[in-house]
Amino acid sequence: QVQLVESGGGLVQAGGSLRLSCAASERTFSWYAMVWFRRAPGKERDFVAAMSGVNVYYSESVKGRFTISRENGKNTVYLQMNSLKPEDKAVYYCATKRNFTPMTMTQSARYNVWGQGTQVTVSS
Repeated sequence: QVQLVESGGGLVQAGGSLRLSCAASERTFSWYAMVWFRRAPGKERDFVAAMSGVNVYYSESVKGRFTISRENGKNTVYLQMNSLKPEDKAVYYCATKRNFTPMTMTQSARYNVWGQGTQVTVSS
C-alpha cells in the first residue's frame, strides 16, 4: 500500500505563503488522485483540494489562493498556499484512494491512505 509523507508546514504571518509537499512511496503514484484535507483545532477534517489527472478541485474557502500540483517524476504532490489567513491554521493532510470520484471527494471517511499531517500556523 502506498505511504504518504507531508512536509513544508510552519509558522507564517497573515498574507504570507507556504508550500506543502506530499511524497508517495510508490512509482504507481501517477495513477492516483491526490487530495489535501485540513483539520483546524476543535473541528472536523475538511476538504481543501484534489487533483485527478488534469482535473483540479478546490474548496470555496481556498479557491484563488491555493494551488494543487504534482510532479510525477518525484512522486510528489504540492499545495501552494498564498495570501494565508489566520483561519487557515490547521494540520494539513494528504490522502488518496482508488476509485476517486468528484462526487465523494470531500468525504474524508472514504480515504484509506493518509499521511501523518503537517502543522500550518498563521499569525495575525
